[in-house]
Amino acid sequence: MTHLTTRDVPVEIPHTTLLFIDVQNFCAIREGGEFRDLSPAEFDEKLGYFFDEMENRVVPNMQRLQAGCRKAGIEVMYTLIRNLTQDGRDRSLDYKITGFNVPPDSWDGQVIEAIQPLDDEMVIPKTSSNVFVSTNIDYILRNLQTKYLVVAGIVTDQCVEGAVRDACDLGYLVTLVTDACATYSQERHDNSLRAIKGYCRQRTVDALLAEIGGGLES
Repeated sequence: MTHLTTRDVPVEIPHTTLLFIDVQNFCAIREGGEFRDLSPAEFDEKLGYFFDEMENRVVPNMQRLQAGCRKAGIEVMYTLIRNLTQDGRDRSLDYKITGFNVPPDSWDGQVIEAIQPLDDEMVIPKTSSNVFVSTNIDYILRNLQTKYLVVAGIVTDQCVEGAVRDACDLGYLVTLVTDACATYSQERHDNSLRAIKGYCRQRTVDALLAEIGGGLES
């Protein structure tokens, strides 16, 4: 039986899904509930770099990636930090310790306006850092006949990295879109990309859009 000897293979559009991770009001915009207890000075110190990246580079790249994948006919999916219960009793111990409590149907638990899902695009709530641990996403992806998983979102070295590692171990060919992800410093972002290089191929938005023919006309 023959098998692949490299991850560096182009995606097959009918068997590809784009997954956005945690690009939601709670943690991806300045007014998000994750940051409500920070003073302005603390916010600038801890998050100034992150939001400069998000607003000036990463979110615009996410928009281009989303539009290009839709144009190419690739499934677009979202996972969000969001409870199944109002009081959050279903959350992982880690989320309880961290204090992440995003009730269902809350404003914090919605995809940011810049990349709003279409009516028929799937949004999967998760109650742990790793979407493959606390959801049925693997079952859904297999029902979609997904073989290639394209990953973008936040934060690179936490929820994104965990998803990449588990998706690889579950048998998906993973492409991480490097300039459609962000974390809290350039050093952390770069270290994560190096750490997970063996689990995925890494492409910029431009490179992936060129591969799928999803570039948009000006």
